[in-house]
Amino acid sequence: MKSNSALSLLFLAVSASSYSQTIPIHKTSEKLIVDGDLSDWKTPFLGPFVIHNSGAKATQNTSVSLSWNDENLYIAYRSEDSKIVGSQQKTDSQIFSTDDLVEIFIDPDGDGQNYAEIGVNAFSTHYDMLVKCISPACGGWKTAMDFDILGMEAVSKITPEGYCTEIKIPFSSLETIKNGNFSKPKTGTKWRGNTFRIDYGNTTEYLALQPYKSSKFGFHQPEEFAVFEFVE
Repeated sequence: MKSNSALSLLFLAVSASSYSQTIPIHKTSEKLIVDGDLSDWKTPFLGPFVIHNSGAKATQNTSVSLSWNDENLYIAYRSEDSKIVGSQQKTDSQIFSTDDLVEIFIDPDGDGQNYAEIGVNAFSTHYDMLVKCISPACGGWKTAMDFDILGMEAVSKITPEGYCTEIKIPFSSLETIKNGNFSKPKTGTKWRGNTFRIDYGNTTEYLALQPYKSSKFGFHQPEEFAVFEFVE
């Protein structure tokens, strides 16, 4: 088992050098209010999102902005949507199977284990899930939906063009993830991850800011996650 684990980590390291792309997270001194109104955002938006396993153009545009201060990670999405699918539901409902939503995956050490998945739909319903393992080397697919990021805020606001979403993630809560190797970032810190959207409108599309060069289907391809870099 130790040999298999070592080989798995080596594979992830080699794959990371082949596939990773850098997404900047800009430090901000602005006081961001998590309310779905993006008028207070000063950091640049990146996009548009593309089909996650081909890089093809999406039917509807999505862009994202990431920022941070000494306490929190902030993410904002603009999602064009002419046909919003979903509803307000209980926290931690499996909305990824039914609702239009945006997502972020965060795996600081890039080992494909104990990484956070967060999703928010157009009606502010959110879930936070811990992905403990997806590889046979660590025991096969294991997730924990009862995982909670304390202090997290997530709000969406429906607009004439679609919906906007804001998320605040306290670093202090991420640091409590066992074997996640989360630590409070500083300028130059690099984490692995990506930002996504599922659009169940006129046609179902699985979108990402950075597509997977291998063309593998499914968001859970940690060996191909991009690099989040914390910058000034």
